Amino acid sequence: MKNKNYYAVIMAGGIGSRFWPVSTTNLPKQFHDMLGTGQTLLQKTFSRIAKAIPAENIYILTNERYLDLTLEQLPDITKDRVVLEPAMRNTAPCILVAALKIKKENPNALMLVAPSDHWIEEEEAFATDLQQCFDACQREDMLMTLGIEPTFPNTGYGYIEAEPTSGSPIKKVAQFREKPDYETAKQFIAEGNFLWNAGIFIWSVQSITTSFEKNMPVMHALFSEGNPVYNTDREAMFISENYEKASNISIDYGIMEKASNVFVKKASFDWNDLGTWGALHDKMTNDSAENASVRAIPYLTDATGNMIYSDTKKLIVIDGINDYIIVDKENVLLLFPKKKEQDIKQLLNEVGSKFGKKYT
Repeated sequence: MKNKNYYAVIMAGGIGSRFWPVSTTNLPKQFHDMLGTGQTLLQKTFSRIAKAIPAENIYILTNERYLDLTLEQLPDITKDRVVLEPAMRNTAPCILVAALKIKKENPNALMLVAPSDHWIEEEEAFATDLQQCFDACQREDMLMTLGIEPTFPNTGYGYIEAEPTSGSPIKKVAQFREKPDYETAKQFIAEGNFLWNAGIFIWSVQSITTSFEKNMPVMHALFSEGNPVYNTDREAMFISENYEKASNISIDYGIMEKASNVFVKKASFDWNDLGTWGALHDKMTNDSAENASVRAIPYLTDATGNMIYSDTKKLIVIDGINDYIIVDKENVLLLFPKKKEQDIKQLLNEVGSKFGKKYT
């Protein structure tokens, strides 16, 4: 029997620009079957969370333009469980609105916040970690996050430094660290008490709203004015009129780096944030030449380290190309060096400026 006090908020409003040309403004990566599994990333995330949390207690936070997509892909979600952002304001405002809505419905609620586009294979281990965090947040006033044990000195992730205490798997956070350079990342790993910041949070609605009141009082005051209308037919109007007044700030900067009651548990599951084509390549690599493909029927000669993605089941012949991102989409063909994958976001801006929204 699932605990009726458990709630989840799935963040599904991002554009995923580093996955262009598959991820576009009209159809971001979370709504795509990026791994060729038959489920989109959003559907996979919802399914994983619904094993531990009642489906009717799962909210989706997304942009107004993705409402129809969300309801189409998640038939178990009702429209009142989709919190729509009328403006892009990063993660703090939408998380606060969701927390206030849930708190009004159930003041005893415990709340998971999770991205919609991460890949977690060991779902039982995820559920076990989640239960431990819920239990801790039920007992004490704490803001929790799940950290990922680093496997190499990644410079693309933020890091969490845990206080090096023995005993409990739940440790107090000493500090959050920005994305480091390579030498600093190596040092973090050598020290042994640093984890990757996966952006997965657990807390009680009481703890998180109290923390907003203390650390972001202006934003808390702004959205607390909506308490009388949350979960009513007047809520949408209130959000539409007030959302743009909120600061554009992440939950990490606004709350987690300021609060004194932040704790971390090292995740016991494998994790991939699927943030870039390279990350997808790492997840999908399964042959000795280190090529990876999604939906393509590859015929490869003298080709290594390529990420090959096709919209449809299409024969793709490659000879003499190494370490490239090769994407065949209906109206775009991308051939791009894997080592320059971080430049795709800038490339997207350049394509948009030159050719307009048709391709972006």
